[in-house]
Amino acid sequence: MNTRPIAICVLFSLLVACLPVHAEPPAAVDMTKRAEELKSLKWGMFICWSLSTFSGKEWTPGVKDVAFFKATGCDTDQWARTAKEAGMGYILFLTKHHDGFCLWDTKTTDRKVTKSPLGRDVLAELRKSCDKYGIKLALYFSEGDWTFPGARDGQGGGTGQDPAKVKEQLKELCTQYGPIEFFWMDCAAGHSGITHQELNAWVKGFQPGCFVGCNGGRSGDGTDLRAGEMQHSGPVKGFLVGEFTYPILPPHEGGAMWFYSLPKHDNLCIPAETIYREYRGAVKHGNIFSLDAGPNYEGKLRKIDIETLRKVGEMIESGK
Repeated sequence: MNTRPIAICVLFSLLVACLPVHAEPPAAVDMTKRAEELKSLKWGMFICWSLSTFSGKEWTPGVKDVAFFKATGCDTDQWARTAKEAGMGYILFLTKHHDGFCLWDTKTTDRKVTKSPLGRDVLAELRKSCDKYGIKLALYFSEGDWTFPGARDGQGGGTGQDPAKVKEQLKELCTQYGPIEFFWMDCAAGHSGITHQELNAWVKGFQPGCFVGCNGGRSGDGTDLRAGEMQHSGPVKGFLVGEFTYPILPPHEGGAMWFYSLPKHDNLCIPAETIYREYRGAVKHGNIFSLDAGPNYEGKLRKIDIETLRKVGEMIESGK
């Protein structure tokens, strides 16, 4: 038998199999329709858990050793379960604050949670918990940070820039942790050399249906989500949807507001009735509303936070 034709066919098949496969470009997404889907989530939980949890300060410069992140545990199931019980549609999770400490297993730096004593990819665990309880996931990301060349440690509006690092970090977040509803970008520590138009395009290159908003953004800045921090919620112009966020802690002396405060403040919390009024003020204009509740040293929400969120959820459900 002449096996030469067979051998040629086999060789041809192997060559074809080795050819590079070109992925299809992401399909276009109707962002107006997506905006309605996002609005239907109504309210969510903002999770700020990082170095500032252990400093008692809002911003925490000067940290060289990631062992400063002294978490003794991490209960992402509790976070997602509480969100579900409160009728929330999403969790907004802080992935990196101005100090440059990353709460996921990034390859861009050793300044990350998996190098800390906790040694766990918190974002990966949260992704699983959100899927388990049917909660959508959104991400907070500081555009600049104090580890960038030229940055001033502990200073706002810094000039430090590292656009390549920022793009690689966002690529990891967009490609390794499932669908992201939106990015809440914070430029308080600088812009890292990337315009908001570029940020929006970069994120949508990986997740076309993901919204991008920048803290205090204005119409025409190239993003489609209005990100408002402790700002009066009202009609949003120039954006497809607005997201307004507030801390569950009222102003107080000593300790942080957006992160877990000092243990002496464990019973301090904004009343559910006040939170409900803020929620109503946001959604009546077609916005979404998130409430920040910072986990403690054990990686758990405070008892008073859980009770308050459940009460707000009951008020929302009853329509009072």
